[in-house]
Amino acid sequence: MTVPQPEAGPQSGHEPEHAGPVRDAPGAPISRRARRDADDAEKAAAAAVATPPTPRAGRNLPAAIVVGLVLLAAVLAGLFLWPMGFVCVATAAGVLGVWEVFRALQTRKTTIPIVPVLVGSVAIPFSAFFGGPEAQLFALVAASAAVLLWQSLESAHGAVNNVIGGVFVLLWIPFFVGFSVLPLHDSGVSPPPLGVWPGLAVPHSVLQLIVTLLLVFANDTFGYIVGASIGRHPMAPKISPKKSWEGFAGSVAGAVVIGVLGTVFLLGRPWWVGVVLAVAMVGAATAGDLAESMVKRELGIKDMSSILPGHGGMMDRLDSILFGVPVAYVVFSLLPAA
Repeated sequence: MTVPQPEAGPQSGHEPEHAGPVRDAPGAPISRRARRDADDAEKAAAAAVATPPTPRAGRNLPAAIVVGLVLLAAVLAGLFLWPMGFVCVATAAGVLGVWEVFRALQTRKTTIPIVPVLVGSVAIPFSAFFGGPEAQLFALVAASAAVLLWQSLESAHGAVNNVIGGVFVLLWIPFFVGFSVLPLHDSGVSPPPLGVWPGLAVPHSVLQLIVTLLLVFANDTFGYIVGASIGRHPMAPKISPKKSWEGFAGSVAGAVVIGVLGTVFLLGRPWWVGVVLAVAMVGAATAGDLAESMVKRELGIKDMSSILPGHGGMMDRLDSILFGVPVAYVVFSLLPAA
């Protein structure tokens, strides 16, 4: 005799097979799981409110502007008051940039001969200050030969990459830094002063360098502000995704304004000289920025270091200057005399 089994239902005390999750009935006490889920939701909402949105350009804009202004003030103080101080600041920045690149290259198993490279990083700018472009070039050749000789005394493993990397770093950083020192040598004051400018009169060539650095600062600052605010169209998405055409337009507009004001009031030149110089400087500075971004992307790093708030490393500040200063030096030499 078969005893019929009771059907599963609300009165049977058995849950239906494959039943869904049990939910709290209206008015029932809140379960632990529901209370835990509610607490997690509250914490997530509080974290979303407390965390500030990341800027479009990926940087802390106020910190970047403040650091840029402090660096610019230090450089201008050296140019206006104590030329040797400017040479020391420029050389120190180049040495720090060389060290950052040296550390970054090590991530790809390339160890450049750092001792001769650092010695060359000091010798090249000071040679440009005391001896002019011929001495600057001679110091570059001597430092490159020292790199080759130093590597020949080390292990042969990776020697070719190390030598090529060392010469590349010498060309990229200290040799280009030397172009920022050449206007001090070309000042007409012989020998170059170790103290203040004679009579505190800033030479015309140094005023040209000041306008150049102001243009680099305008390029970076206005491009950063405009790109972070309304940048939509990437300029080189495979190299620097955050650099936009809108930011480039902002760089051009800001540099033209600074260039016209600088050439008219500081150099006593026609306004169109400022426009020519501004366009050339924006092109060179942008190329320098993209070149450093290409190197960082190849090495798989975001910044060369983190010593400068809002900028990253020293090379993230020097990238535009390294390409802009040589171009400005050539442009001024090609422009008709005032």
